[in-house]
Amino acid sequence: MSDNCIFCKIVAGQIPSTRIYEDDDVLVFHDIHPVANVHFLIVPKRHVESLLTATPGDQVLLGKLLALAPQLAREQGLGEGFRTMINTGVKGGQSVFHLHLHVFGGGGKAEAAISQIMQ
Repeated sequence: MSDNCIFCKIVAGQIPSTRIYEDDDVLVFHDIHPVANVHFLIVPKRHVESLLTATPGDQVLLGKLLALAPQLAREQGLGEGFRTMINTGVKGGQSVFHLHLHVFGGGGKAEAAISQIMQ
């Protein structure tokens, strides 16, 4: 755990979150600033700063994050499709330096804007 990391504090239960899934390796909770009607984060419990600092030893964990995305997206009502995003590094838009996978969809103003940009 990193002492100054907000996600480490959420994992430790020091900061509340709306949890939707948890196992030994990951915690999944709703984003407090959603960009879509459904927006949650898949966060490894072990502190990994970003994809830039991930190592080959993180391969199984990284695969687990991606494998959980469709399962949890379906459970949250996104069975027809969703977006995933990992912001990496300052220049990649990362603001919390604890690796996390955004899963979002189901409409919403920001999601509509993202759709236009990405086409």
